[in-house]
Amino acid sequence: MSTAPALLRAEHLGIDLHRRRQQPRTLVRDVTFDLAPGEALGLVGESGSGKSLTSRAAVRLLPRDARTRGTLAFEGQDVQAMSRERLTRYLSREAAMIFQNPRAHINPVRTLGDFLTEPLTCHLGLTRPQAEERLLPLLADIGIADGPRRLRQYPHQLSGGLLQRMMIASALVTEPRLLLADEPTTALDVTTQQDVMAVLDEQRRERNLALLFVTHDLELAAAVCDRIAVMYAGTIVELRPAADLHTGRRHPYIAGLLAARPGLGEPGARLPVIPGHPAAAHETGEGCPFAARCAFTEDRCRTERPALHPDPTGSVACHRAAELAGDLDRRKEAAT
Repeated sequence: MSTAPALLRAEHLGIDLHRRRQQPRTLVRDVTFDLAPGEALGLVGESGSGKSLTSRAAVRLLPRDARTRGTLAFEGQDVQAMSRERLTRYLSREAAMIFQNPRAHINPVRTLGDFLTEPLTCHLGLTRPQAEERLLPLLADIGIADGPRRLRQYPHQLSGGLLQRMMIASALVTEPRLLLADEPTTALDVTTQQDVMAVLDEQRRERNLALLFVTHDLELAAAVCDRIAVMYAGTIVELRPAADLHTGRRHPYIAGLLAARPGLGEPGARLPVIPGHPAAAHETGEGCPFAARCAFTEDRCRTERPALHPDPTGSVACHRAAELAGDLDRRKEAAT
């Protein structure tokens, strides 16, 4: 956990899906983390691990038939329990979200000026000229030249990278304190990804924003975040500083992910793989959700779910974390 006071804190957060004529289905289970002002926390996991649902719970964008357990609090106040007036202030001024695909979240028949000025005119009471005057320096800061012309254009007239910068501008224009980024570079090519992440990281540092960065890319998260929380089957299995990810990780799942990365080894050599297939939260039993795929499983792992326990640099949910530390290091060395 961070030593600074938390801006956003999740405590034993769970998300269940309640659909008619079906048994409730658990999607997220017992997620606990905190996020301080100015800090970047990477929420990393495979598809279906629950990382996007966790981030969307922070802005109440869950499906209608989803129910939450535990708490997800902004400055000590549970987001799910906020009054209408408090929630409006929170969503319009204090928290903002950047989505994966900007073209799916921007109205294609309205100009970008309409899209970007709406939060300022509707929630802050600015006139359209005042809103545009406030926007132009922000557009320049995030690398969008010729702002007045861009505000007159439509989404289809911009490239994917430029449109994602517009999404970043729309998130920053109300000067929020919490920024949620849900895989903001997945739809972009590698070079554009680097540019967009550089802009996002620069703005986060300059504005002292708390950033919850959701991604499936472990290396990208380690490059831009202060801490990494790795999710598997709807729960966090390890949380620690990004700088300690390679040398300090204690969970067999993270060791397997790192060993499976392509490298500069012998041409034609097969990459190590994690056996089995990823599990969803509702598919796991009472034991460790990774037990069926883990090379170090023992009887206790199959019957008792490990809690997220602190260690010298972070937290890990593994019964054998301490005793396996050396074995995980040797396993990684052998794979490379």
